[in-house]
Amino acid sequence: MTAKKSGGCLCKSVRFEVDGTLNPIVACHCSQCAKTSGNFATMTSTAAGNVAMLSDEALRWFQSSETGNRGFCSRCGSNLFWKQTDAPDIYITAGTLDQPTDLKISGHIFVASKSDYYDITDGLPQKDEW
Repeated sequence: MTAKKSGGCLCKSVRFEVDGTLNPIVACHCSQCAKTSGNFATMTSTAAGNVAMLSDEALRWFQSSETGNRGFCSRCGSNLFWKQTDAPDIYITAGTLDQPTDLKISGHIFVASKSDYYDITDGLPQKDEW
């Protein structure tokens, strides 16, 4: 998908635009995504240079691991981004994109660490880790 897309947080303090390809959505079931989203997270990715911030005064970054940082809104708490240190891509929480997204979930990662209160029954590919 190469059409320009926009998105942002719940309170609209953080807004961004993507001008470039958004990859199919991956459902991440790792424990960090569960803690930041309340369940698994659905993420799309693109080259970091494709994302332009339209308003970002409330955007804050938290180093959630040795190799990863999470971007969130400091006003409403929306989970917006995940960026691996020294990687060219940025991951965008799919729910923060304005509709329509024209994206679909392509598979599941970190299913070995998913929560025990749900099953994955959609028949899409599953990986125990990344």
